[in-house]
Amino acid sequence: MNEYVADPQRYEGVMKYNRCGRSGVLLPRVSLGFWHNFGGVDPYDRSREITRYAFDHGITHFDLANNYGPPYGSAEETLGRLMDDDFRPYRDELFISTKAGYDMWDGPYGNWGSRKYLMASLDQSLKRMHLDYVDLFYSHRYDPETPLEETLQALVDIVRKGKALYVGISRWPLEATRFAFQYLKDRDVPCLIYQGRLNMLDRAPQDEGILDLCQQEGVGFISFSPLAQGLLTDRYLNGIPEDSRMSKGKFLKESMLTDEVLAKIKNYNAEAQQRGETLAEMALAWILHQKGVTSVLVGASSTAQLQKNLRCVDAKPFTSLSK
Repeated sequence: MNEYVADPQRYEGVMKYNRCGRSGVLLPRVSLGFWHNFGGVDPYDRSREITRYAFDHGITHFDLANNYGPPYGSAEETLGRLMDDDFRPYRDELFISTKAGYDMWDGPYGNWGSRKYLMASLDQSLKRMHLDYVDLFYSHRYDPETPLEETLQALVDIVRKGKALYVGISRWPLEATRFAFQYLKDRDVPCLIYQGRLNMLDRAPQDEGILDLCQQEGVGFISFSPLAQGLLTDRYLNGIPEDSRMSKGKFLKESMLTDEVLAKIKNYNAEAQQRGETLAEMALAWILHQKGVTSVLVGASSTAQLQKNLRCVDAKPFTSLSK
């Protein structure tokens, strides 16, 4: 692939940027997630093409985690290659995040929320990504066994060591989140952002009060799994395709496609058609129109798919939507 020179019009196109809570950070309304399609099992040239397309269209935020792949660590290794091949000159234009909290290596120190695990994991991540620091480091999940103070103090110290500019939390319950926001604020390392699953089929962050708390405390919110692993697309309206994620049964199981869910999806699809949008476009637009949402994380298996997803940035607002 030829030498990469970023599109000089990349900040003058469709992308818009939202302020992340009460911070100096502006995030693109659509961010690129590396959960799928960027692992060692995926073609590097395709990952490179998608990432170039994303940046050329104003997507400055790349979201990773230590165990993204497969195999574990390989999405970060892909990013390391991308930095060396294409993006080193643009490092200061990029906002790169990674996380630790799920199983990463064997033994008692490769999982959950201990200081030892978080510190070691970030050091490994930086080596894989060929970076001196990340812009954002997350506690990837709440650990009910480790004292919250230990996990949170590790985040504080990571910022103070210069290994991350900001910290965030992902998938923490409400009261633990409230504690985290206060603990971090008291130490002058405020939580930048909360990452949670929010989509038209799963509104837990709204129902549980997470989004309200984020707004009250000046913390951003970014949604992962915005298309419910593909349920909120036209793929499953008429059955389960042989090559679909559901047919493989790893993250999306056939049991999830109940009669009730299928009926909802069909209703949503009809509403999307009335809006002149695909179901996926409407599902992304709905998230971006929710109060308190900063950005939505999308995956992509092709530039064509990413191009379609970017249409949500300028989608018209919602007057109502069936539940």
